[in-house]
Amino acid sequence: MNNYIHPKAQLGKNVQVEHFSTIYEDVIIGDNCIIHPNVTIFPGTRIGSNCTIFPGAVLGAIPQDLKFAGEYSTVEIGNNVVIRECTTVNRGTSNSGTTKVGDNTLLMAYVHVAHDCVIGKNCILANATNLAGHILIDDFVYFGGMSGAHQFTKIGKHSFISGGSMIGKDVPPFCLVMRNPAQYAGINAVGLKRAGFTKEDIHTIQDVYRYVFGNGLNTTQAVQKVEEEIQQSAVRDTILDFIKNAERGIIKGID
Repeated sequence: MNNYIHPKAQLGKNVQVEHFSTIYEDVIIGDNCIIHPNVTIFPGTRIGSNCTIFPGAVLGAIPQDLKFAGEYSTVEIGNNVVIRECTTVNRGTSNSGTTKVGDNTLLMAYVHVAHDCVIGKNCILANATNLAGHILIDDFVYFGGMSGAHQFTKIGKHSFISGGSMIGKDVPPFCLVMRNPAQYAGINAVGLKRAGFTKEDIHTIQDVYRYVFGNGLNTTQAVQKVEEEIQQSAVRDTILDFIKNAERGIIKGID
C-alpha cells in the first residue's frame, strides 16, 4: 500500500486505509472506518467508529487563525460520520481546544469547518457549506449547498438553512432560513414532521414565531408576550431559552 501511517497512530479493528493517504502521529481512529485515497489526517485528530472519509479530505490541520500560536488542540469526529471529497476540518485554538463533529453527521464535498466549531448529532452540511470559527450548531440542523455562517453564530436544533444563505445572526430552533443576509422564512415543518414532532408541538412553534417575527414587536417584547400568552411546553421553552441567550441577536423575518 502506498500510504503512510505513523507508528504511533492508533487504529482500531478493521480500519481500511487506501492508497496515498497519510495518517500522522497522535491520531486515534475507531473500529470499522474506511479512509479512502489521498486523505490527510494531522496530529490531534480523533475519529470514532464506522466513519467513512472520502478522497481529498484534510482533518486536523492547524487553524486559519492569525492568533494561533501553536498550542495543542484537537479535532473530535463522532461515530458513523461521513466526510466527503475535499472537506476540511481544522483543529481548535486555545479558546476551546477542540473542533467537534457529532455522531451520524454528513459533511458533503468541499465543506469547511473552521477552528472551535461544534456541530451536533445527525446534521447534514451540503456541498461547499463554509463555517467560520467558533460556530455552535445543535442537533438535526441541515445546511443547503453554498451556504455559510459568520464566526460565533449559533444555530438551533432542527433548523433548515436554505442553499446560498449567509448567516450573520443566531438562528433559533425549528426555523426555515433563507436569503443573504439570512432571514426567517417560516418553521421547518417538513423536518419536524419527519422527526416525530406532534401537531400540537408544531402549532406551538408556529404561534411562538408569530410573536417573534410577525407582530412588529422587538425581541424583548415578543419574549414577554410569549411568556404571558402561550402555555408553557418543552418546545416553547427551548425557543425562549435560545433567544434569551443569543449574544449576537437573532435573524430577522422576511421583509
